[in-house]
Amino acid sequence: MFKVGIGYDVHRFGAGRPLILGGIEIDYPRGLLGHSDADVLIHAIIDALLGAAGEGDIGKYFPDTDKSLKDISSLKLLERVVVALNKKGLCVQQVDTVIIAEKPKIAPYAEKMRSRIAEILNVTKEAVNIKATTTEGMCFTGRGEGIAAQAVAVVSSLY
Repeated sequence: MFKVGIGYDVHRFGAGRPLILGGIEIDYPRGLLGHSDADVLIHAIIDALLGAAGEGDIGKYFPDTDKSLKDISSLKLLERVVVALNKKGLCVQQVDTVIIAEKPKIAPYAEKMRSRIAEILNVTKEAVNIKATTTEGMCFTGRGEGIAAQAVAVVSSLY
């Protein structure tokens, strides 16, 4: 049996933080603001996985009121979600994502992101797809105010 989930996340840029996307640090003068490391791509993947499992969303599992999660790596949150899915008898089959941003350019970092995410999900790199697009200067991403990400995840029964 296969199940599918969709995830979406946005964060605005802010000064004084590194830019973390797909679990890696990107060379960019501004980072994203958030309670954790604000990795929009990983957050979208988490929501997609939780959706596929019928387990709500990232805010249910990792509320921004939990002080222990302040500045935590989103990869650690993703690891916890994979463990929760496995306990439910589910495993990740595939993740397809898109990062929506005018800048920075994602292509130079995409393969490293894929490898890092695949490692956490316990899948092959080919099971993780990362795309990027701009909004041609329109909306908050086009004005360079932040980054958005979408993800679709497919999970299946372990048994």
